[in-house]
Amino acid sequence: MEFPEYNECILCPRRCGARRNDGQRGYCGESSTLRIAWIGPHFGEEPPVSAARGSGTVFFCGCTLRCRFCQNHQISLEPSGSEYGLEEAVDEILAMVRAHAVHNVNFVTPDHYSPHVAQICRLLREAGVTIPFLANVSGYEGGGMLDLLASHFQIWLPDFKYSDRSLAKQLSNAADYPAVAIAAIEKMVMKNGFLQCDAEGVALKGVLVRHLILPGCVSNSCDALSTLFLEFGKDLPISLMSQYWPAQPLETPFDRSLRREEFYEVLDFASSLGFTQMFVQYPEENSEDKPFAPDFSMNTPFKGNIK
Repeated sequence: MEFPEYNECILCPRRCGARRNDGQRGYCGESSTLRIAWIGPHFGEEPPVSAARGSGTVFFCGCTLRCRFCQNHQISLEPSGSEYGLEEAVDEILAMVRAHAVHNVNFVTPDHYSPHVAQICRLLREAGVTIPFLANVSGYEGGGMLDLLASHFQIWLPDFKYSDRSLAKQLSNAADYPAVAIAAIEKMVMKNGFLQCDAEGVALKGVLVRHLILPGCVSNSCDALSTLFLEFGKDLPISLMSQYWPAQPLETPFDRSLRREEFYEVLDFASSLGFTQMFVQYPEENSEDKPFAPDFSMNTPFKGNIK
């Protein structure tokens, strides 16, 4: 199936214009051929997302942001994954949903495959899938992607990585990231509101914003949290993550893991702002064998993911 949106691709804010239907690869690294790295239940998301039975993740290959430190670099920055037809992808997702009774279908970095993803969502609903669909995204979302997917997703899990334009340029070649991400999150909140859960604490609908604390960048994190607080208020659900580690060779300070004192300085600042819904990944959870670092060469990429 050929989608016209890939003729001169402007799905993401980079608007690279790649003729993906002709086999040209965009900034995201992908043509119009759907490539997926892994489909399966994942237990390492925030508690309302993974809950007891896991989040039904679909990891797409390629990425529009392509952060230099990406912990999923095997699939976001390098050639990997398998080619899928639409029906094949739908069948495998259906099999996962039925076999594991996951709480949601979690589309990870779907931006550059938005036309495919919209069709997959329609076909899953037609097949009787009623659980929420979740967009697990970088925050660097443009109108093309949001317009295509807004009606299909109940839960949005965007990052807000950078408040510092120069840092965004240095690590993701996206100096416009802060403004683009805030505008995108605003649209997500307007459409779906803040994260809502059922009586058992399982996510049903709404937005939860993630922030990964980077080593040596406490001011970026504090400014990012201040921006979120000023834009959306104290009731915006946020997730503070400490899992950074140097997945790729990088310059100082990005060549080391996050220090405990850096993490707690950011956590104390977030607490002082008064956020009422805050999920926290403490450094103590990040053991030496890097439990949050996936290996997509394995049948089960995430350590401890079998339940």
